[in-house]
Parts: sequence; structure tokens; C-alpha cells
Amino acid sequence: MSKVKAVVFVGPGQMEVREYPIPRLEDGAMLLKVEMSGICGTDKHTFRGEVLQYAGTAAEMRTPFPIIPGHENVGIVAGISPSARKRLEFDGQPLAEGDRVVMCPDIVCGRCYPCRYGAGYLWCDNMRSYGNSFSCAEPPHLMGGWAEYMYIRPDTFVYKVPDGIPPRIAVLAELFACAWSLEKAKEFYAMDGEGFQAGGTVVVQGVGPLGILHVIKARLMGAGEIIAIDRSDLRLGLAAKCGAGVCINAANTTAEQRIEQVRSLTRGRGANVVAECVGLADAVLEGLEMVQKGGVYIEAGNFVETGTVEISPHRHLCAKNIRLVGAANHPVTAYAPALRLMQAYKDLIPFGEIVTHEYPLDKAAEAMRKSLSGDSMKVVFAPGR
Repeated sequence: MSKVKAVVFVGPGQMEVREYPIPRLEDGAMLLKVEMSGICGTDKHTFRGEVLQYAGTAAEMRTPFPIIPGHENVGIVAGISPSARKRLEFDGQPLAEGDRVVMCPDIVCGRCYPCRYGAGYLWCDNMRSYGNSFSCAEPPHLMGGWAEYMYIRPDTFVYKVPDGIPPRIAVLAELFACAWSLEKAKEFYAMDGEGFQAGGTVVVQGVGPLGILHVIKARLMGAGEIIAIDRSDLRLGLAAKCGAGVCINAANTTAEQRIEQVRSLTRGRGANVVAECVGLADAVLEGLEMVQKGGVYIEAGNFVETGTVEISPHRHLCAKNIRLVGAANHPVTAYAPALRLMQAYKDLIPFGEIVTHEYPLDKAAEAMRKSLSGDSMKVVFAPGR
């Protein structure tokens, strides 16, 4: 094979399937045969033209069209440069052709202040990301997972997939790593009732793929009542199977009714933790009303600029002593634990049902339409189909 097929965002709302040459591997690089690559909420934002990320920070960027999307990837090492044969994956295991791996999409410089003091979180001032910030107009072109093959740079964090985890589960590793925010909520817990205590109530606003993995993580971390909110009966049904005891359909209720239901279920106190995974700015105000005194509000869904909402600093933050956690990224240290949790609980939790649709690259437009509909969960490209 001398040419590789790839799905390209030419611009907002514009997709094409193009071909690119197999790249020559620089020293330390690898070639990955893509098994599956997910359509993320970020990709949907990009498709709609919402392309501003990390706004107001040194890493602020806009999507550099044309681009090959795809940052939730799993594949098989198909080529490896001579020096990369001595390369170890993140957990210290050797890498070889034929290994199934996932990779962190974010490449950091290792030199800026956030890199030196960031304790594993990807806050790099100079960060670039597979599927987000490398234009395919420039070699090596294949810097996104919606392709038959991907180029893996020497400075990429790579993780071997444990035995027994199939691609349709491993492709969720990046999203599951994003649920680290619940562990941050645990850090706030003390005997005075703050934060995320064992048996506490967790609300997840939006139970698409990101939200459903927050439901699962909350369950594994000892939540008592888990309340899922969404407009899709399909997604709410899967949330119930994954541990949500109460499911509220936002299509049939008002914001006031949802807030009152959460308060009623918590004896008027509100939830210990509320996680916003909708990706709409309007959801934030509603979620803040659901948090109890000393509780934690996690903002994980609005990864791109989606607009503004007005809040009362007194009512929504100060009066309730809310702990507000912005979760724009995930720690590189979260992948291996996420994979181990998948391996340990794959027979108890229906991870495999989260991927509801698989598409070949030639049906990219159909795949995008399905991912934007309410009758899907995780939609993936399976280039080998």
C-alpha cells in the first residue's frame, strides 16, 4: 500500500475522503494501523464551526483546516523505526509491531512552566494535538485517527492495551481518562461534608459518551445515587444499565422541574457533585442550582467556546461555598488506570454497548449525521471495514 485513505474536514460542515502517501518514519516514530477512531464531541463542535479552543490561554488555537480529525484512537503498531524498537510505552513495557495501543492525543513541549509544574496534567503553553491542531496539508499528513493509518511522533504518550480488551472498548480510553475530574472532586472531601463522599449523590448533565463514562466512574468510586439527565431515551436507558438510579428526560421537563427533582431526591440539600457533559453553556446555570453547599461543580462539556451565561457570584458560588472544577483536559497518568478498570470490570459494566455504530471511512457524512442524532452513543470509524 502506497496511499492511505483519510476523512478530512475541509472546513466547517465540509468533509471529504482523500488519499495521502505512507509517511517516512523519523527516528523514534511509529506507524499505527487504525482499528477504531471515535467521533468526539469536540469533532461535532468543529463540524459546526465552533473551533476556538483553550480560549484566553497561551495555548489558544483555532482548528487549522484542512485537518484529519480523530483523537480517540486504538490500533495496531504496523511500523516502527529502529530506535523506536527500544522505546517503552507509558507504563514501562516494550513496544513492538503487532501490539495494540491507545495514545494520548496531546503532545507537550516539556519545557514551559505548566509542563514543569503541571504534575501530569496537559496544560502546556505550546501543546499540539492529534486530530485537532495539525493540518493535513503538511507532511506527514496522517495526524488524526479518521484514517487507515496514523503517524505517531516520538514525543507521543503511548499505552499498551491489556489482553482481553477489544477495540470497541479500548477506543473509549481517552474519554474514560477525562473522568479524572471525579477524582479531583474526591480530593475536596473531608468529614465536614464537602466534596464527593462515599454514598454521595452525583448528577451527570448529558449522558452521551463523555457523560456515560462519568456515570460509570462515579459508580466505581462509590457514589450512592447517580442522577442522569439527557434528552435521549436511548442514552438514558444505557445510563440506567451503567449505574444511574434516576434518569430524567430533559425533553419532557423544565429546568425548574429538574432542579426541584434533584433537591427532592437529596432532602432539599442538592447533589454532592454535578458534572456538566452536555457541551452547551446554558446547562451550567441549571447545574449550579443543583449543587449542595460545599459541593463540587465539574465543567467538562464546554471544551470549545459555546457562548456565555450570566451567573450570580453570590448565589451560585459564594453563598454555597461551591468548588468549581474546570476540566479542559486529562492527565497522561489516567490512561493506564482507565484501561485497568476496563479490564477489571468489563464483565460487570457494559462498556461494549457504549459504541453503538461503526462506519467505514467512505461513509463519513452518514457517520457524522448519526453522531449528531439522539439515537446513538459513541459512533466510531472502523477503517478496516
